[in-house]
Amino acid sequence: VQLQASGGGTVQPGGSLRLSCTASGMSSEYDFWTIGWIRQAPGKEREGVLCIGSSDDDTYIINSVKGRFTISFDNAKNTVHLQMNNVKPEDTAVYYCAVGEERSIYYTGRTVTWDYDFVGQGTLVTVSS
Repeated sequence: VQLQASGGGTVQPGGSLRLSCTASGMSSEYDFWTIGWIRQAPGKEREGVLCIGSSDDDTYIINSVKGRFTISFDNAKNTVHLQMNNVKPEDTAVYYCAVGEERSIYYTGRTVTWDYDFVGQGTLVTVSS
């Protein structure tokens, strides 16, 4: 599976940005999959942000971005989108898309993790005035 992310950049606080990640090879690798975005802010550990499962399209979004970020998957283009609205300086991070077989999704509200096997190259999002 190959993942190609795009859409990062610099945005002002309160602005919007959309990240996209096109996946190739998923259908030959998985019957069902979970795909989502993880991020790593400067000096911090990598964290799961949100993900979506292919079997039911359920989404899991951490509380710190809920109401601001959404995730969607375009089946025709095998592309997952992360729509970021009302961004905050604390959203500054390198964002990675990650995919794995749909197994268990561990969601607490504050955190979300899922079993992923492939991670795309990161795309930097900087929120700054």
